[in-house]
Amino acid sequence: MITKPALTQADAVRILQAAEAEALRNSWAVSIAVCDDGGHLMAFLRLDGANLASPHISQAKAHTAAVMKRETKGLEDMINGGRTAFLSAPKLEGMLEGGVPILVEGHCVGAVGVSGVKSPEDAQIAKAGIAAL
Repeated sequence: MITKPALTQADAVRILQAAEAEALRNSWAVSIAVCDDGGHLMAFLRLDGANLASPHISQAKAHTAAVMKRETKGLEDMINGGRTAFLSAPKLEGMLEGGVPILVEGHCVGAVGVSGVKSPEDAQIAKAGIAAL
């Protein structure tokens, strides 16, 4: 048996609040999703003025970062580098920068996905949320 840490609801809310604070500090209207290690949504927030597609995109980014256990930027770079066949990977969407896994003691315990501004800014918000953990 492997024992590993797991996100609690309180952890997910703390991450969400810190990510929200980063977005508000920069006046960025985004959607923020926090999921567990299986990519299941635990906490979500759509800020006023966020793009109507951003809730779907943020959740897809979080899911993909969690199940792949890596930042979605790496997937986007791989696809842009010519490995377009990866777009056919089953049940993976949101392969755009802005999904960041939450790593604790070497284990992926979940991820944060953000959508609504430029991709590096989405990732900045996600990382600010994770830093609160």
